[in-house]
Amino acid sequence: MRTVLIIDDNPGVGEALSLLLSLRDIRPLYAATPDEGLALLAREPSIGVVIQDMNFTADTTSGEEGVALFRAIRALSPDLPVILLTAWTRLEAAVELVKAGAADYLAKPWDDVKLLATVENLLELAEASREVGRQRRQQRTRRAALEERYELGGLVFESEAMLRSLELACQVARAELPVLVTGPNGSGKERIAAIVHANSAVKAGPFVAVNCGALPAELIEAELFGSESGAYTGAQRAREGRFEAADGGTLFLDEIGTLPLPGQVKLLRVLETGRFERLGSSRTRQSKVRVISATNADLKAMVRAGSFREDLFYRLNVIEIALAPLAERPDDVLALAEHFLGDGATLSESAREALLAYRWPGNVRELKNVIARAALLAADGQPITAELLGLPVDLAAQRNLDEPSREAVQAALAGAGGVVSRAAQALGLSRQALYRRMERYGLS
Repeated sequence: MRTVLIIDDNPGVGEALSLLLSLRDIRPLYAATPDEGLALLAREPSIGVVIQDMNFTADTTSGEEGVALFRAIRALSPDLPVILLTAWTRLEAAVELVKAGAADYLAKPWDDVKLLATVENLLELAEASREVGRQRRQQRTRRAALEERYELGGLVFESEAMLRSLELACQVARAELPVLVTGPNGSGKERIAAIVHANSAVKAGPFVAVNCGALPAELIEAELFGSESGAYTGAQRAREGRFEAADGGTLFLDEIGTLPLPGQVKLLRVLETGRFERLGSSRTRQSKVRVISATNADLKAMVRAGSFREDLFYRLNVIEIALAPLAERPDDVLALAEHFLGDGATLSESAREALLAYRWPGNVRELKNVIARAALLAADGQPITAELLGLPVDLAAQRNLDEPSREAVQAALAGAGGVVSRAAQALGLSRQALYRRMERYGLS
């Protein structure tokens, strides 16, 4: 149950606050002295917020007792939100404690609506923080297990989305079935394919990558299956194809959606039988290859349109590893940016905010280029600023049309009496999503 500890030497204050909180289904605990409060705090792990007085001795107005109590609470529970109460007009001590990490301060007599809104928001934040902490501990454990058992090729990531993709990639790596990696351009599909190969039963064999989209349609078949001398204009000698080169290993076919229909027929046959002929030859050859393909296209839509064979789609899509765009992996943005910067260079706070606000249509590839350019322009020893990144200034123009505006967020908060959970419900957002927008818009 949501629990608040009240520490105040005035029993009337404790009674009034306890009643107020109880009406909101918040469990109040009351202590009349700092020692009683600290004892309760030590044995009650459910306490989510502390409301503490600043003075406990008669005729004392310095606030020193409140400062000492706050520091003792911090020593016991560094992240516990603390609201300071003071009946005196001189609030310097309370203000200094807010700067030191106290959640808020309120003057006596307090405003019930403001106090309740503050308490409810802090309780929600505390619960969200505990949940985030729990998830991050689980994520660290899963990542450590993955790094211990598998070769991840030094992949830089922090997001849950990438962790899930890696877990699936490692899980299916030793199977001989085809794998389809999907995701937008620049999201890291080839890196995932290389990780699948590095943990597969054919890891000792070659890893051969072919970008089908970078080859003219008339040359794709020759590139994949090889060609005999004179098979096409310019073919002056026989050459082996990528299937032969990848024999005993892995063939990675990027942008598989660009493969023309004749090539799709041949590819399907190779996947089913392991047999193929070079362009211009009737001799059947055989190759044992693990095929991993990748695409940023909607292959199902291409099947419906008749531009991609349905039987090939189902043959390739036995196991799908879907990569989220970088915009949906904000935890990876700063980790990757700092990795691309290398040692010595740093990002300013404005640069960090700009990196997180940008939508990254070019994904990791675009981020790498942006950081390389900014590092080149930055003065020696100076942090990289938002201006050096060269990202669009009008971030609002990138917002989804369904994204609530600053005014809409303000109106929802006002209508909810400042209680974030109610405002989030009114906007159709989660609490965490609303907190992110409040931070973006500079709303407290």
